[in-house]
Amino acid sequence: QVQLVESGGGLVQAGDSLRLSCAASALTFSTYTMGWFRQAPGKEREFVAAVNWSGGTTYYANSVKGRFAISRDNAKNTVYLQMNSLKPEDTAVYYCAASGRSLARLTYEYNYWGQGTQVTVSS
Repeated sequence: QVQLVESGGGLVQAGDSLRLSCAASALTFSTYTMGWFRQAPGKEREFVAAVNWSGGTTYYANSVKGRFAISRDNAKNTVYLQMNSLKPEDTAVYYCAASGRSLARLTYEYNYWGQGTQVTVSS
């Protein structure tokens, strides 16, 4: 059974940094596009970032471009999200997801999802 387990969330102040990790199991990790999404209370889940199978191509939502960086380590079956210059509006539950599509940025394109990790940014 495929499992995606996120870690690294927490409570930080505006301007701080956090690094999220997502460890995958029972998945041919290196063949999947990996993505990060987030969902704030009362809002729909939104795309944050994605990285292709090799790590050579990345995509970002405009709201995080220049502040967040996605990367992956195929040897460790792990994807990361480095979040810098955090803002209160980044507060959300962050989800890791895996897609069999090469250019996945929409929720329906993702086959597997983690349970999420809470990120709270205070002002």
